[in-house]
Amino acid sequence: MRIDNRRADELRAVKLQTGYLATAEGSALIELGNTRVLCAASLEESVPQWLRGSGRGWVTAEYAMLPRATATRTPREVQRGRQSGRTLEIQRLIGRSLRNVVNLDALGERTIIVDCDVIQADGGTRTAAITGAYVALALAIRQLVEYGAVTGDPLTGAVAAVSVGILEGEALLDLCYEEDAQAEVDMNIVMTDQDRFVEVQATGEKAAFTDEQLARMLELGRGGIKELLAIQREALGKT
Repeated sequence: MRIDNRRADELRAVKLQTGYLATAEGSALIELGNTRVLCAASLEESVPQWLRGSGRGWVTAEYAMLPRATATRTPREVQRGRQSGRTLEIQRLIGRSLRNVVNLDALGERTIIVDCDVIQADGGTRTAAITGAYVALALAIRQLVEYGAVTGDPLTGAVAAVSVGILEGEALLDLCYEEDAQAEVDMNIVMTDQDRFVEVQATGEKAAFTDEQLARMLELGRGGIKELLAIQREALGKT
């Protein structure tokens, strides 16, 4: 058994609360074990300069961690005058993941920005952010459709993400922080509801891994993402 008594193929307890913020076009609070991320989608009736006149929209994301999301206080990045490389990497990953399930032409010349703020971190914050960000995005787009601001539905599918790793030679799904800190291999998987990969990030932190271990991690990740997609559908009121 694992640190928290889960099976190797078992997700942490997942909760998705929609409409967490009354002021955002779409919002969701995702809880994945002790990791909590607040995701808020905001609509802007404009696009970046390089897209003006193209008729296409844009979807992007910002990511941040509250100072006491971790065991010790981490200073706000604004105090340092710049974002860290980790923050930039994660928010670009979230943006890429979301754009893979949006028809930007159907969105028209408007931008949806999804802010992902980590309230509490216990591993898997980037994957939780992607999973929650999709729900916030879907709610914002639903509002556009209901108001008749777009023709058809710009959403082309759903996307979710999960972490996988190898600890003491065994592949494990959805690592908590303590497991992640000790893992020999760390992997993040992003997939759509059409069983297609958006991104696979795998790193041998302490040891190289084999084809068989890679296949097992992908198998675990695919199973976990199917569960997360079902939870997203339920949160959005879809069967």
